[in-house]
Amino acid sequence: MLLRHLALTSRAVAAESGRRAKTTLLADGLRELGPAEAPAAVALLSGESHRLRTGIGPAALRDLPPPAAEPSLGVRETELTLERIAAVHGSGAQAERRRLLTGLFDQATDVEQAFLRAVLVGELRQGALDAVVADAVAQAAGVPAAAVRRALMFRGSARAVTEAALTAGVSALDAFRLEVGRPVRPMLAASAPDVAAALERTGPAALEWKLDGIRVQVHRNGPDVAVFTRSLDDITARVPEVVEAALALPVSAAVLDGEAIALGPDGRPRPFQETAARTATRQDLDRLRAEVPLSAYFFDLLHRDGDDLVDRPGRERWAALAEAVPAGHRVARTETGDRAQALAFFRETLALGHEGVLVKDPAAAYAAGRRGAGWIKVKPRHTLDLVVLAAEWGSGRRRGLLSNLHLGARAAGEPGLGPWVMLGKTFKGLTDETLAWQTEQLLARETERDAYTVRVRPELVVEIAFDGVQRSPRYPAGLALRFARVLRYRPDKQPDEADTVATVREIAAAEGL
Repeated sequence: MLLRHLALTSRAVAAESGRRAKTTLLADGLRELGPAEAPAAVALLSGESHRLRTGIGPAALRDLPPPAAEPSLGVRETELTLERIAAVHGSGAQAERRRLLTGLFDQATDVEQAFLRAVLVGELRQGALDAVVADAVAQAAGVPAAAVRRALMFRGSARAVTEAALTAGVSALDAFRLEVGRPVRPMLAASAPDVAAALERTGPAALEWKLDGIRVQVHRNGPDVAVFTRSLDDITARVPEVVEAALALPVSAAVLDGEAIALGPDGRPRPFQETAARTATRQDLDRLRAEVPLSAYFFDLLHRDGDDLVDRPGRERWAALAEAVPAGHRVARTETGDRAQALAFFRETLALGHEGVLVKDPAAAYAAGRRGAGWIKVKPRHTLDLVVLAAEWGSGRRRGLLSNLHLGARAAGEPGLGPWVMLGKTFKGLTDETLAWQTEQLLARETERDAYTVRVRPELVVEIAFDGVQRSPRYPAGLALRFARVLRYRPDKQPDEADTVATVREIAAAEGL
């Protein structure tokens, strides 16, 4: 099938606000494609092609051929070309990538070129995220959505799961299992405004330190260890301390979930930026280990010596973790249903310099890749992970720099609000270094501008602190953040991991709005 059909389907999905309508459009498109081409289509729609790491960024997409007059490019042909581009390495790689990219765009019509640009930079904003794609695959294949989601959790590849669902159905999906060495998508936490609100959802729960480090998933198989980030990138070579901690455990095979964090001599966490910078490079590791040593802390165990624990209740996984991991490498935990005791643990955690607590339902299984009710994060101040929708040019000493940020949350199915909902603006908390960096990054994502404002693709996630929520008729959700300020950008998070308007409404309700 022609790529044009897929591009038009993507455009139609983007125009729909409801998840059910998006799912139906995608499912219909996958049925038309059939088992031969649907897996390639899903790879493109879900962002999996972007994760091929083609080495192509916004700058490489300038000065490409004009659109073709007539469509001729196929879906599978497009995927194969992207795979060839990703496979190019060594001397002359840049020129060869350019040649292949030019050939691809030379065959693409205007709508196909727009689709390809979005795919290549990982910004296909039609709302066809993994959950929607999974439901569409299930609908197209006539299999339970839960079976598709579970297979996707273990396999990680929407393409592979689609092929299995469409060709062999449930039996093929059931064959996907946790594999030591292949990362699974990490379980995510919802938010609550305070400990009491979190306990109302979970009942008696386990409370853990919430460390401000880098999320790591550690796979050990005998003498071999692999360490993956929350985005499933392999950083094994950058974190030898984590590898050593895994090798010291009294197990032959294990899959652990945890954090790598840089601590100061007093045991208190160093600034997040130091941990992030340390885990971002493999250069001069001996010096880095001496200057910014990492500590490994684990809070979950998904597999131990042939026994998969993913479906076990949290209390059973934590008991297995306590047997396999010494206390010095476990995140501190207490279990209680008493609000006063929970609040005391929260305050003790903050006194140690950590950013908050996670409240976990002891009966919850490990819901990989999902932000469910089983885990709830609580921080001492209101913080949200939001997406930058636009920025205004600064004045005075900030003249020539993009300064005032337009902040958006995910609509997450609220009818009529669109994929992103603006909650306010801020220019506070920005250092000179951050201003220069964000100006460069935002201009690379520009979609349109006027005399004062540059609108951008919603790619950059920024952590925002604020004092509360107020009602405001100026913004679509009727709510605005009070005294918002930038804490940091979150390059480790994707836009679909940003917080939702529903979370903001919950905070507003807790404040009596």
